[in-house]
Amino acid sequence: MQVQQHPISTAHASITCQLSSFHFGAAAANSRSGKKVYIQAALHADEVPGMLVSQCLRRELLALEAAGKIHGEVILVPAANPIGLAQAIHGAPFGRFDLTTGINFNRAYRHVADELKTTLDGKLGQDAQANVALIRQHARDAVAAWRPSTDAETLKKTLLGMAIDADIVLDLHCDNEAALHIYTGTPLAAQIAPLSALLGARAVLLELAAGEEPFDEACSRLWWDLDAHFQGRYPIPAACLSTTVELRGEVEVSYALAERDATALLRFLAIEGVLEIAGAGDDLPAPQCQPTPLAGVEPILAPHHGVLVYLREMGEVLAAGDALADLIDPVSGETTTLRCSVAGVFFARSAHRHVLRGMNVGKVAGAIAFRGGSLLSQ
Repeated sequence: MQVQQHPISTAHASITCQLSSFHFGAAAANSRSGKKVYIQAALHADEVPGMLVSQCLRRELLALEAAGKIHGEVILVPAANPIGLAQAIHGAPFGRFDLTTGINFNRAYRHVADELKTTLDGKLGQDAQANVALIRQHARDAVAAWRPSTDAETLKKTLLGMAIDADIVLDLHCDNEAALHIYTGTPLAAQIAPLSALLGARAVLLELAAGEEPFDEACSRLWWDLDAHFQGRYPIPAACLSTTVELRGEVEVSYALAERDATALLRFLAIEGVLEIAGAGDDLPAPQCQPTPLAGVEPILAPHHGVLVYLREMGEVLAAGDALADLIDPVSGETTTLRCSVAGVFFARSAHRHVLRGMNVGKVAGAIAFRGGSLLSQ
């Protein structure tokens, strides 16, 4: 294992910090003798479950490396946001947004496909693997040419620089309160199925473009964007299996869950040929859901302030019109029952039990797309 330190602060930075990455196996970017895997946790710094999963992964990867059972390269970043880890408001951790700019740490990554449409013009051919290698080189060059103007952009460039040419990208997050669920690109639905089954995901949410350039899309969407741009004249596969894994809720931090999740991730990497683990592909559990469009997720909004009492548990399958929660005005006693209008899985909800008008108090994953725009912010 090699440990690399990446300075995040600039010469005039307000925050002095650095990022640590742990590198296992052989650097696939040099030889492509094996796949390159990039795993990061806690991009929203106060989302803790992935940090603990990373400790389990590091222990197991060290053992696999010592036994010569890593085929390719695995990069692990257990705390992907040192800037956010240094932020607090009135004593409470605050890692979702950069306090300097107000920008979400999982938004505004460089979408290099726009540049590659020009730099690759006339250079692609009919050899798919040669095209993949060329696109990865141009993508690395485009990220390297990014000139950050803030500490947060420096962090984003550093993370994207490690991941942009990976075969597999696993971005470990968690929700406020949630059943385990996954976000990934629509063209990756079949490839992500074993991971969904191993993790016991209750929702797999698909999109071509969710909006606002989140990290996982910055790594994967360039492939189908380029394929569409060149209109099938050259073979361009979806060569990066990138996904955001939401490891349940913020407070679901335990050794048992972390060990279970790490085992599932390692088995998936073994199925993908990156790790050598006996029996990893045997007896896969049955999937607990079918993929549905991110545009089919219904956000349930509070129509007024009040005390929130949930009537259904996360992971339950609801019919259209089913009640999710009661919202009680603490002064008048008036109660409003909140219902979903789509059939689907109730997969996420708020940890707050007093909410204000307009707050998102639940999400139901429906099978039919009906929303548009910036899907992650609705």
